[in-house]
Amino acid sequence: MAIEVGSQAPDFELKNQHGELVKLSDFRGEKSVVLVFYPFAFTGVCTGELCAIKEELPRLQNDEVQILAVSNDSPFTLRVFAEREGLEYPLLSDFWPHGSVSTAYGVFDEAKGCAVRGTFVIDKDGVVRWSVVNAIPDARDEQEYLKALAVL
Repeated sequence: MAIEVGSQAPDFELKNQHGELVKLSDFRGEKSVVLVFYPFAFTGVCTGELCAIKEELPRLQNDEVQILAVSNDSPFTLRVFAEREGLEYPLLSDFWPHGSVSTAYGVFDEAKGCAVRGTFVIDKDGVVRWSVVNAIPDARDEQEYLKALAVL
């Protein structure tokens, strides 16, 4: 079960596609965070969702907001995926320990070994203010993220 709106977002430290460590708490007090879990790089629905985020990037990553996308792929896979698709925002690897952050947010599918499609809008105080969780085949609408950010 996904963490609830109003809960403190679990902190984490994951490597991005360049091997750099990214901590959720680094944004506390500075930026709201849109945390997007997706199953795997190079798959149709995931590529479509992440490219849709790329199109809205000026509104989803700026002085007030940071986008963080998390999958269970290795950082090396994420680097190639980001380069191929022109993704310039952080793609974080929840590869090892496998799915630990996805599990903390309640979006890890044990049977499939990957995250389902969970998105969490986290305010500057580290509190989850909005979320949506979709099954693996069901794409999300990035416009909903923008609506959730507008009320922060």
